[in-house]
Amino acid sequence: MRTLELAPVHRVAGTVRLPGSKSISNRALLLAALAEGETRLVGLLDADDTRVMRDALAQLGVRCTQAGEVLRVLGVGGAPRVRAAKLFLGNAGTAFRPLTAVLAVAGGEYRLSGVARMHERPIGDLVDALRQLGARIDYLGSEGFPPLAIHARQPAQAAGAQAPVRVRGDVSSQFLTALLMALPLTGVAQRVEVAGALISKPYVEITLKLMARFGIVVQRDEWRAFRVPAGPYRSPGLLHVEGDASSASYFLAAGAIAGGPVRVEGVGRDSIQGDLAFIEVLEQMGAQVHAGPDWVEVRGRAPLAPIDLDLNHIPDAAMTAAVAALFARGPSTLRNIASWRVKETDRIAAMATELRKFGAQVEERPDGLRITPPARLRAATVDTYDDHRMAMSLALATLGGVAVRVNDPDCVAKTFPDYFDALASIVAPA
Repeated sequence: MRTLELAPVHRVAGTVRLPGSKSISNRALLLAALAEGETRLVGLLDADDTRVMRDALAQLGVRCTQAGEVLRVLGVGGAPRVRAAKLFLGNAGTAFRPLTAVLAVAGGEYRLSGVARMHERPIGDLVDALRQLGARIDYLGSEGFPPLAIHARQPAQAAGAQAPVRVRGDVSSQFLTALLMALPLTGVAQRVEVAGALISKPYVEITLKLMARFGIVVQRDEWRAFRVPAGPYRSPGLLHVEGDASSASYFLAAGAIAGGPVRVEGVGRDSIQGDLAFIEVLEQMGAQVHAGPDWVEVRGRAPLAPIDLDLNHIPDAAMTAAVAALFARGPSTLRNIASWRVKETDRIAAMATELRKFGAQVEERPDGLRITPPARLRAATVDTYDDHRMAMSLALATLGGVAVRVNDPDCVAKTFPDYFDALASIVAPA
């Protein structure tokens, strides 16, 4: 396992051009594949999670050609034409969950698997919803978890069910997203009802906005029910992928902690990504924030104001808030982030363990953390748990003027292969 030595940092300033949004990239790839016509995707993320999706689509008969920064996707105008395949989807939830739904509705014989951690991430709520549509899905390992075997539906079921489909929303919003994206393929309008509270609503909002770009306008009754029209999806022709707002959080937090100004380009006021709300967290911590249509700039200086916030709406950017709490002048509490338990790792337990290495007192709660920063950070070697966001957020501890050794830094390739180079680019002389 490779390690990376990060030197102490006392000040940051500069500009970072963000890679494409993972959430938008994988949704756009799948919708372009299912649509009628050719879609030109500009600014698509090139990282492990999107490569997994592209490889899977190629196996399913979707033709993609790259020309510079433009990816041309020739849509199949409905369900994938390849009706039998074995797909390996790594640890990409944004590929595994939607493809499960699409293939279950499409009909065919498929095997979907991933890395060991993917097989520990729940999918039972999505499978239960798909079975209401007549889908035939078997668990090949533990009940409620991947890997999966998907079988062709009976002819009588192929037109799709018209009774409301119910799906739980309190474990992962990706289950609802997957269902919404797949339902136009059934050929009839469908009503989806959410059982219980829906978490991570901004990610569902991304799904709805992208579906609309491809001609499917979903009617929403608050967050309780959705009316999904029948397809087909139709290509918008050209679609620009925004910079990744979750990735922006690391650089914006750096600017808030260690001087700045730090500007990120590619995402701003016009963003459809909920994680841009992270700038409100930084403002509450005392940072100065300015934003334009496609840029955000932050400056500030530790110690920051402590926070006590419900971060259910921005679970990925909340990882950055946890590390920023090391630089507060008192205890901070992060609430309602139980979804961290079923991400790439159990992020609540992992983050508590790693923050303690820097001298913080951390109370681990079922759905959150209370973090009391030390009077002075101490140098540490951090484990990353094969989780890109653990690696990227914990690297910010160097802003406390301490060295950090990162175990397995290459895990950032999941969404941001050049992350450590980008972070080094804003380090300013003391």
